[in-house]
Amino acid sequence: MSTQTIPAQQARPAKPPPPPKKDVKILMLHGYTQSGPLFRAKTRALEKLLQKSLAPFHLVPVLFYPTGPNRLRPQDMPGYTPPEDGAEAEEEESDSWAWWRRDDATGTYRFFSEGMNRLADTITEAGGVDGVLGFSQGGAAAAMLAAALEPGRKVPDAVEGYEWSWVERLRAANGGRPLSFAVIYSGFFAPPEALRWLYEPVITTPTLHYIGGLDTVVDETRTQALVDRCVSPATLTHPGGHYVPISKEWVMPLVAFVKTHSEEKAEKADAKI
Repeated sequence: MSTQTIPAQQARPAKPPPPPKKDVKILMLHGYTQSGPLFRAKTRALEKLLQKSLAPFHLVPVLFYPTGPNRLRPQDMPGYTPPEDGAEAEEEESDSWAWWRRDDATGTYRFFSEGMNRLADTITEAGGVDGVLGFSQGGAAAAMLAAALEPGRKVPDAVEGYEWSWVERLRAANGGRPLSFAVIYSGFFAPPEALRWLYEPVITTPTLHYIGGLDTVVDETRTQALVDRCVSPATLTHPGGHYVPISKEWVMPLVAFVKTHSEEKAEKADAKI
């Protein structure tokens, strides 16, 4: 009886390990009269879709939701009507906050430094961030944050009502690194002359702007004024009003934007090694 030798199977090459996951840290800035927890509740669907859609690219969004430091009173709210009898409104504890308060008489931003210092505190706690996403007043703050972190932007001397110690704190908190991207929903240009240095020269950080076609809170001209002060801005106009659209149709451009600029940052980092 003859025997047949069965050749040993060739060993299959081992599969290369998957690339390591990379955290993408994003600062989430609420609008006027909101709070960090409320903004997260309103954008929870956006957060989940962002996480799910970036997972195949080994990107893990890590979102931080600070609350502005300025608590608002009833009379600070849009549409507030004073009592007919002229009595002073009772002080109420509200869960409505702002990054700063606009002085109607002068147009200046009161408590502006407090708001920016709160961002520095959050970035320090996060160990640095890669990008920012802001809505309304938070969108305006997001643009100014991105500008302040850009290398080479000169900080002017302090002027009445404004001081700039927060800039050094912000830059130190982020390790001297600029943001990779800024996403701005219903944002606007801040007109106080003292803040002009944050727009001149124009903002070079990559920006994505969402504009509400039916927004009656932030006029489109104010949003366009911010868009015009950004280099190569990406813009999208949704058919709604003053809110963050969270349906897949409007989140997927956000996913693509975050993916593109997160990968560009990783490529630049690899090139330096």
